Amino acid sequence: MMSLQQQIEEAICAGFEIEWMALENESHQHAGPAAESHFKLTLVSPEFSDMSRVKRQQAVYRVLQELMPQFHALALHTYSPHEWQKRGEAAPLSPKCSGGH
Repeated sequence: MMSLQQQIEEAICAGFEIEWMALENESHQHAGPAAESHFKLTLVSPEFSDMSRVKRQQAVYRVLQELMPQFHALALHTYSPHEWQKRGEAAPLSPKCSGGH
């Protein structure tokens, strides 16, 4: 059986034209027993070039619709290839969770 992280990665790969992607399981930084509850997704796609940040997030949520009830949080960092290049190909660091370890 695939882990939740693998299922998310598979859904994103099927749903987008991907130039670069990183899905990090950040559950260890948060309170609670769930091993796969908090994720950070950095996704670079040419499809995002003419989309607002909200539209990009809505597109990701649509692709993950069936999986979303299985996790608590998803930090999204979505970029067009041009934006990603301007950022130096780096996503922001996640803040520490107030209930974390």
